[in-house]
Amino acid sequence: MDRIIKISLGLFTVIFVVFISVVSYHAFVEKAYLTSLSSTYSYTCIITTDSRLSNVTLFLPVPANPSGNSPIVAQFSVKNITGLPEDWTVTLYDTGKATMVGITTPEIAPPVGTTPEKPYVIRLLSEMKSDTVIDTREPIKNSAMFHPVRDLQQVSCPYRSSGDQGTPQCYLYFTSLYADYQAQKNASVNITSILGGKNSWKIFEPVANGYTTSVSLHMVGNNHGWSTMNGTITSSIGSYYTPVLRI
Repeated sequence: MDRIIKISLGLFTVIFVVFISVVSYHAFVEKAYLTSLSSTYSYTCIITTDSRLSNVTLFLPVPANPSGNSPIVAQFSVKNITGLPEDWTVTLYDTGKATMVGITTPEIAPPVGTTPEKPYVIRLLSEMKSDTVIDTREPIKNSAMFHPVRDLQQVSCPYRSSGDQGTPQCYLYFTSLYADYQAQKNASVNITSILGGKNSWKIFEPVANGYTTSVSLHMVGNNHGWSTMNGTITSSIGSYYTPVLRI
């Protein structure tokens, strides 16, 4: 009888130790995840030209979520955009369908030595933290995008190596841009805007998931009106293991 009791107590002790170890492990994993979790947006707008542009007015789409909230608007409001020329007048507009930034300047004058092969580049950059976890699986429904999103079409993603994490989803779409300026008839202008949303954390090693969306347009000569930009989206990039204590 004593032998049975000792065996039972031994088994109970082993089970109890294993239980406490599992609970402690999961608690550690959950705490490490929550304390290291960080969500950020990164924004880039690149304008290139090989010729002088005069009397420039641009209305560029600014990424915002479906409710109109934008992680970038405040950055433009306080001119917390790296690379923003001081002589540019910047005004923000909410059209109801899209958030736009209006830019006016007397001219964009490339330096001497600019050529079609080596165009003048203006690069606007901003990075900011998000107060909430970014939805990187369905950014069109819940996260910041360049609006309006028109003619959305899912497509095959480019080749990825077998070591890459996640199952990305890729899309094409169209949106709009307004450009008004004078230039030589063969002047080449490219405008590209890129937004990335990323959640990152560290338990035993760094882990992250994210999405990216970009819109771009190539123009030649004078421009005086609205044009269509080509857009791309890649969502569901990375790992979606988010530990929650369930013991």
